[in-house]
Amino acid sequence: MEQYPKIKNVKALKNKRIFISFRNGVNKLYDCNPLLNDEAFQPLLDDQTFNNVKTDLGGHGISWNEEVDLSESELWINGQHTEQKD
Repeated sequence: MEQYPKIKNVKALKNKRIFISFRNGVNKLYDCNPLLNDEAFQPLLDDQTFNNVKTDLGGHGISWNEEVDLSESELWINGQHTEQKD
């Protein structure tokens, strides 16, 4: 099983994007808009819910609540490299 960098921090941004800082020093932007077509991610349409994103214990992923989360591998593979928050 491939190892992916663990997440240090996550921050919700405008337009349903998130900024992720990985423990290896890499920063990425991840666009959550494509997820919103999936019924499981419909709660993220609510701005208050979306803005409550947090890093999971151990840095293995992020979550918004008990039902909505993403793994570090998804964020690492599909996130876009960036230097800073925009």
